[in-house]
Amino acid sequence: MPEPLEFTLTLYPDPVLRKQALPVKAFDEELARTVAAMFERMVASKGVGLAAPQVGLKKRILVLNATGDKKDDLALVNPTIVARSGPETLFDEGCLSFPGIYAEVRRPDRCTVKAFDPAGREIEREYSGFESRIIQHEFDHLEGVLLVDRMSPADKLTHKAALQELVERYKKKQAALARQP
Repeated sequence: MPEPLEFTLTLYPDPVLRKQALPVKAFDEELARTVAAMFERMVASKGVGLAAPQVGLKKRILVLNATGDKKDDLALVNPTIVARSGPETLFDEGCLSFPGIYAEVRRPDRCTVKAFDPAGREIEREYSGFESRIIQHEFDHLEGVLLVDRMSPADKLTHKAALQELVERYKKKQAALARQP
């Protein structure tokens, strides 16, 4: 039996977060292990959604759970949002790649998604409310769009110090890695 995968969160401004994720080609045991480990990281981080780039993977995978009940776990592989509809609402969004930072983001209430489940079965469904918002947020990650890109100028100003702290932390980490033999 292969070792279980364990992921750590990738934080802003790591460049992997800005890259467009690539389609998953194989619906195999490795994908199932990846999805399971993503759910574990999401829950351990007290999140409601997680996209593969947030754990350093350039793959089009997102997982979410809007209720916290295990039966509501949803994994979407190679998702495409084919329609967005309904009234646009403002909601305070957080992001595991931006710990402690929240910003009001405007999104349509509903989205229709075409995707595959981890077993390779096709899914096409409309989601609404909180579930739709999570999907749209995580889908942004697959496209290299981040919370900071959706922030109003006022939210950017409010969070300027926290954003700068994340940048400084990333620079220190990179410098430390560069010094390793």
